[in-house]
Amino acid sequence: MSRTAAEIATQPACWHRAAEAAASFTGFPQPGERVAVTGCGTSWFMALAYAALREAAGQGETDAFASSEFPAGRRYDRVVAITRSGTTTEVLELLGRLKGTVATLALTADPKTPVMDAADTVAVLDWADEESVVQTRFATTALAFLRAGLGDVPGVKPVAEAAVDAELAVTEPLPAAVLGAEQWTFLGRGWTYGLALEAALKMREAAGAWTEAYPAMEYRHGPISITGPGRVAWMFGTLPEGLAGDVARVGGELVARQDADPLADLVRVQRLAVALAESRGFDPDRPKNLTRSVILD
Repeated sequence: MSRTAAEIATQPACWHRAAEAAASFTGFPQPGERVAVTGCGTSWFMALAYAALREAAGQGETDAFASSEFPAGRRYDRVVAITRSGTTTEVLELLGRLKGTVATLALTADPKTPVMDAADTVAVLDWADEESVVQTRFATTALAFLRAGLGDVPGVKPVAEAAVDAELAVTEPLPAAVLGAEQWTFLGRGWTYGLALEAALKMREAAGAWTEAYPAMEYRHGPISITGPGRVAWMFGTLPEGLAGDVARVGGELVARQDADPLADLVRVQRLAVALAESRGFDPDRPKNLTRSVILD
């Protein structure tokens, strides 16, 4: 088993621990605060998901930005930064610019990195740290931690229940049609759009796969043209009315596990990415052209 596959399998336990840690953490954004969430790559996609969840919970206006695209001069009550390594250049530069002007919270896996001093408050999720270059368990655990901090979110399972769904996701066989496809399009709505973006990224990072991601209702406004025999449309969360028929009409394979928590469904895609990489002769622990952290000169 690759190191990446082994780390993917630990996610249910990490999410349970995240829910426990969130119960005693006092640094979460407060209801009514205007909040921005930021990160790079996978962390940005988790930021998008959390921002949508926080608004769905009725806790206040919440935006999400890639750290390099954070709007200068826009006013927030708090900024949340997600950085596994604690060394990502764009995140540290942004926190440096914000220092003393707005409250900041950082989520990281490593307490021995510059982010500990760059942010006002830090949540260290070191039990979810990874050796892998490709992020899996830290990203989902960070989102599980933030999600648990929101309490009840209408239409969204508690994190403990999501972890139970993930226990099945790490063991059940992947469908042959999904394993044998030549192209995958990932779809989501609300908070699950961030998961769709992350699913597509995982497949590209680990396996060099041809993947795309869209808001589910936008898929029929052009992107459906790429779907056909031997190609997959994978929906995270509730399937929009009529979408199944549209995918069937063009000959695509639809994946829509509406019984499972969407975050647990992302675990299936992580496993698919590893399986596809191995089938193509790639090493998922050593993805092409990637490093564990992007540190700019």
